[in-house]
Amino acid sequence: MGDLLKQINSPDDIHTLSYPQLNELAGEIRRLIIETVAKNGGHLAPSLGVVELTLGLYKTFHTPPDKILWDVGHQSYAHKIITGRREKFSTLRQLGGISGFLRPAESIHDVFRTGHSSTSISAALGMAVARDLSGEKYKIAAVIGDGAMTGGMAFEALNNAGHLKKDLIVILNDNEMSIAQNVGAMSGYLARLRTDPMYTRGKEELEQLMRKIPVGSALLRLGLRLRDSLKYLVVPGMIFEEMGFIYLGPVDGHDIKQVAGVLQRAKNMKGPVLVHVLTKKGRGYKPAENNPGRFHGVGPFDPVSGKVIKNSNIPSYTDIFGRTMIKLAHRNESVVAITAAMTSGTGLTNFARLYPKRFFDVGIAEQHAVTMAAGMAAGGYHPVVAIYSTFLQRAYDQILHDVCLQKLPVTFAIDRAGIVGEDGSTHNGLFDFAYLRPIPNMVIMAPKDENELQHMLATAIKHPGPAALRYPRGAGAGCTLDENLMKIPLGRAEVLRKGSNVTLLAIGNTVRPAVEAAVALKERGISAAVINARFVKPLDEECILYYAKHTNMLFTLEEHVLQGGFGGAVLELLSARGLKGIRVHCLGIPDVFVEHGSPAMLRDRYGLTAKHIVKTVASKILHINRSKRLKIVSDNK
Repeated sequence: MGDLLKQINSPDDIHTLSYPQLNELAGEIRRLIIETVAKNGGHLAPSLGVVELTLGLYKTFHTPPDKILWDVGHQSYAHKIITGRREKFSTLRQLGGISGFLRPAESIHDVFRTGHSSTSISAALGMAVARDLSGEKYKIAAVIGDGAMTGGMAFEALNNAGHLKKDLIVILNDNEMSIAQNVGAMSGYLARLRTDPMYTRGKEELEQLMRKIPVGSALLRLGLRLRDSLKYLVVPGMIFEEMGFIYLGPVDGHDIKQVAGVLQRAKNMKGPVLVHVLTKKGRGYKPAENNPGRFHGVGPFDPVSGKVIKNSNIPSYTDIFGRTMIKLAHRNESVVAITAAMTSGTGLTNFARLYPKRFFDVGIAEQHAVTMAAGMAAGGYHPVVAIYSTFLQRAYDQILHDVCLQKLPVTFAIDRAGIVGEDGSTHNGLFDFAYLRPIPNMVIMAPKDENELQHMLATAIKHPGPAALRYPRGAGAGCTLDENLMKIPLGRAEVLRKGSNVTLLAIGNTVRPAVEAAVALKERGISAAVINARFVKPLDEECILYYAKHTNMLFTLEEHVLQGGFGGAVLELLSARGLKGIRVHCLGIPDVFVEHGSPAMLRDRYGLTAKHIVKTVASKILHINRSKRLKIVSDNK
C-alpha cells in the first residue's frame, strides 16, 4: 500500500491533497484494486475506469451532507477505499466482508443500496425532493454509465427531473460500454458527442453569435428561429438540454483537475445539470484495457499476465445453453435469441456470430426485451429471451401481460438462478419460481444437470406457449451430453431412487445433493426415494401423490426462497387433493436476503448440502420415533 493511501481515512482527507498528489493517489488506489480483485474476483474494469472521477468528486463535494449515488455500484471500489474501508478492502465480496456494491449498512457514504442498473437518477431525484421539502441545502450527484443510460428508467427519471427543475447533478460516465459493447441510438448519439467536431463547440460561441443578431419585430422572430436552429447544430448534448438539463462536457474523466473544475461549475448552477465525462474502462491495467468485457466481472486471476484462474474445466450451464441454442437454430429457422446487454454472460456470443440476423441485444432494457419477444412470437417466430434471474424481475408485467396472457411461444432462459455467491443479495436469483408460478399458461422447468438442460431447452422450443427454464451459475456436473435432443413429457418427474421411509423431492441443482444424501441415509438404515421433479409447473401430480402416500414423509429441496417456491407448490397440491397426515418438510432459503459469500459456504449455511439434508432427515425421523415410543408408554399406562 502506498504512502499517500495510508493517510486516506475519509473523504475529508482528499481535500488536503494537491492535484499532483491526487494523481499519485490514483495510482496507489489502482494497485490496491488490482491486487484485491486478483485474489477475490470482482468488477475490475468498471472500477479502474472511474478512479480519477471518484477523486474529482470527493475533491468537489463534502459527504456527508452532500450525497453521491453510484448507479449499479460495480464501479464503487475506489469510493469504498476512500470512504473508510481501506483496511477492510481485502475482505471484498467474501462471506462476512464488505460488499462489492453500495450498502448503507457499511458506510454513511453509501447513501442508497444498488446492484441493478438505471436507478441512480430516480433515487437522486427523490432525495432532491426530500431535501427541498425539508429546507436543506446539500448537493446531490448521481453517477450513471452510458450503458445504464440505455435503461428506460433512466429516461423516465431524466424526463421528470427536467420537469421538476430541482438542483441535481447527473454525471454521465461514458466509457462506451456496459458489460459488453453498447448498442442502440443513445450509444450512437454519445459516440457523436465524443468524436464529431460540430458537437464539441461550446455554448459560448452560440451566445456570441446571438448577440450579433439585431433586435426588432420581424428580425426578432427570425433571430429566434435562427437561434433555435443553430442550437441543434452547435450545442453539444442537445437532447439533454431539451429535457431540461444544462449540459456540460464532454470532459476527460482521467484528468482530476478538469473533472473537479467542471463539477465545481455544476455545483454552482441552479436546476438539473448533466456532466458528460469520458473514461476508459480498465484504465491503468493493460489486460483490462484491452479486454474490458472479460474484466468487467472476473474471478481470481494472475495480476502479472491477466490470465484468469479457472476452478474447473467442466463446461458451465451457460456454455451448454449457448451450444444448444446453435444446434436448435440450425434445425429450426424460427428460433431467435434476445438478450439485454448480456451477450457473453448468457453464452450467446457464438450464436450472435453464426446467426447475426436472428440475434438481438437490446441494451439494458429487460422490459423491452420481453415485449419485443412477444411481438416476434406473434409474428410467427420462437424467441428465446436469455436474462439473468435477478434482472428478469424487472420485466414482470411484460411476462404476465404481453406473453402469458396471450399464450405466446416465448422461452425464458433464466441464467444465474439460485445462489450466485459473491455478488450478493442484489444478484442472487432466488425469487423466480415465486414470481413466475402464479402466472397462468407458464411452464417452469429446472434441470438436474447440463445434459437435462439441453433437453429442456428443446422441450421449451417445441412447446406452443410460454416456458421458463432456470439454471444455475457455474460449472455443471461434468456429465455426458446426449447427441440427440429429446422432448421431455410436460410435467413428468424422474424417479432416480426408490425408497420406503422418506421421499426427497428435489428440483434443479438440489437433485445431486439429494442423491448423495440418500446414499448416506441408506448407511443409517433409512430408505429414501429421490425424485427429480424437473417441473415446478405443472407438477407431476401422480408421482408426487404416490410417493407421499407410500412413504408418508416428504422433504422438498430447492435453491430458492421457501415463500411461494417449489415446496409451497407441493403443499398446495397435497392440500387440494385432501391428503392428510403426510409429513412435509420444505428445505430452501428462509425469509431473508442472502448476502455475499462463496456459493459453497452459503449452501452450507442454509442447509442445502448432502450433509445437512442427512442431518435434517435423520433428526425428523428420530423425533417421530421418540413420539411413537412416548405414545406407546402413555397408552400402556
